[in-house]
Amino acid sequence: MTEIRGNVAAGFEGVLDAFEANFAQHGEVGAGVAVYFEGEPVVELTGGERTDGTPYDERTLQLVFSSTKGATAACAHLLAQRGALDLHAPVATYWPEFAAKGKQHIPVSWLLCHKAGLIDTDARLTFDELLDWDAVADALADSAPLWEPGTQHGYHAVTYGWLVGEVVRRVDGRGLGQFFAEEIAGPLGLDFWIGLPDDQNDRLSKLIPMTPPDGMPLMAAEEGAGGGDGSAPAGLLEMLEMLLGPDNLAGKALSAPGGATADPEVWNNPRTWAAEIPAANGITNAPGLARMYAALVGEVDGVRLLDDDTLNAAIEPQVEGPDSVLVFPIPFALGFMRHSDMSPFVGGRSFGHYGAGGSVGFADPDRRIAVGYVMNQMHFGLAGDPRTAALLAAVDAAVG
Repeated sequence: MTEIRGNVAAGFEGVLDAFEANFAQHGEVGAGVAVYFEGEPVVELTGGERTDGTPYDERTLQLVFSSTKGATAACAHLLAQRGALDLHAPVATYWPEFAAKGKQHIPVSWLLCHKAGLIDTDARLTFDELLDWDAVADALADSAPLWEPGTQHGYHAVTYGWLVGEVVRRVDGRGLGQFFAEEIAGPLGLDFWIGLPDDQNDRLSKLIPMTPPDGMPLMAAEEGAGGGDGSAPAGLLEMLEMLLGPDNLAGKALSAPGGATADPEVWNNPRTWAAEIPAANGITNAPGLARMYAALVGEVDGVRLLDDDTLNAAIEPQVEGPDSVLVFPIPFALGFMRHSDMSPFVGGRSFGHYGAGGSVGFADPDRRIAVGYVMNQMHFGLAGDPRTAALLAAVDAAVG
């Protein structure tokens, strides 16, 4: 039986049961889950093993892919709350170079809700350029939208981070990683970085490649083609290419910028961990996600990040209908997913963000629930899988 570590408050035992069942029934390898209720931690659990065979415990850190986007959005909303950033002003107001190639009228809000049409760069970029903030920001400023901005929405899977992050940098002067560290992670005492210090590398559990759904063959899942030792989180891009063709928008978005992230080994590279890729390389644990979201909707140990007016504006859905990149509909707000059949949280006005492979952070502002879930075994999907479904159902039942 998998060793489970941590604490569960009375009334939340169902979350422990679901967490244990994920190891027995859903192929969990190493994972953590945390729940805050009314600003207090009521669940903090870890279990299983890291990819090096050591215990996956409270010290373990995990790359959480697009669950990072919620943290990046929170930075922008903090600046808006302070009156330093107008989300409805043109991006070029703060970032003049962005106006090139017909982008002069795109408002900041369209970056946050995926309407800008900049899911990729015009230029092809190398791995070294991926790690160079200015190189990517300059390439985006010099790129033309792939659709008329504002006429449709499509998930900016990787470029979102530089687009929103460069606005934050132009307004505040600090890079996104530094801003997040000083304004959010520091005050809340989070183990959460967008740009991991080298002295934390030994805490990170590498990702284990996802495997395709039953009946779908996939080269990267075969022996010798995805790093059978868990070194390469392969699969999602190849699956989308099989389903939609090599020139589909999803393929462009997921390998952006300029194809620099097409090689899945990028994400298990310490140089990537140390860079600032604010759409995809946040590194944290389950309490880091849960505590951040708890402070977005209420006070946590004297810290509240967003006031009610700012929060309500941040989570108001901005788009509807099929996503041009993901195909299925997700009701994106300003930097956050809202609860839907395709992005399930716990109903009502709950909001947050999933990460490729299964991680998630979210909150329900009305019931004051906040949840974080991280794992090293990737599963196919951009918005949850049977593991998250079981955990969320248990949280929902516990709160009632």
